[in-house]
Amino acid sequence: MAELVFYCGTMDSGKSTLALQVDHNHRARGRRGVIFTSHDRAGEATLSSRLGLSADAVEVTDDLRFWHYVVDALTHGAPIDYLVCDEAQFYAPWQIDELAKIADELDLDVFCFGILTDFRTMLFDGSRRLVELADRVLTLQVEALCWCGARATHNARTENGEMVTEGDVIVVGDVEPESEPAVVGYEVLCRRHHRRRMTAARAHAGSLSPDVLPFT
Repeated sequence: MAELVFYCGTMDSGKSTLALQVDHNHRARGRRGVIFTSHDRAGEATLSSRLGLSADAVEVTDDLRFWHYVVDALTHGAPIDYLVCDEAQFYAPWQIDELAKIADELDLDVFCFGILTDFRTMLFDGSRRLVELADRVLTLQVEALCWCGARATHNARTENGEMVTEGDVIVVGDVEPESEPAVVGYEVLCRRHHRRRMTAARAHAGSLSPDVLPFT
């Protein structure tokens, strides 16, 4: 029987790399699939990995109906055995419902990849619905690390190098904290340093100051 599977992790945990690997493995066994993504760092209609790998994809817009897309493709003779859905945290809950329907009614495997929580430590709507509906929810085994070396569990957004906890949920920005601070940037932190808003840049600045405690 087909399954709806959700692979989740923080940024830098290899979600897109695994999505590309899953697609490769299935294609190597003669199966045919469709790749979907949303707001990828490489631009529209592309699934990319920070390792430099990429593949063409279907961009998931706010009004894309998975059920109609797949049924129409199958009706016109397109062979589809599975779906690979990256950046699934950005999908609307009703779109996740359609992915579950595709697995149940069309017997197609659906592999979703995404982040659980946003920079505010709140569940993305798409991720919440996947946790509610998926046959399996699997945490990626490649652990992203906080600047302190501990396992990173939270995603942080920075603006001009300072961590922020308010703003639009979806903002594309630089994900390389060691580069020059961008207007909007992202990095992963352990819970302790996310609570303290202690980013890598702030920790480095603090190490050069006699006042390094995160008290206000």
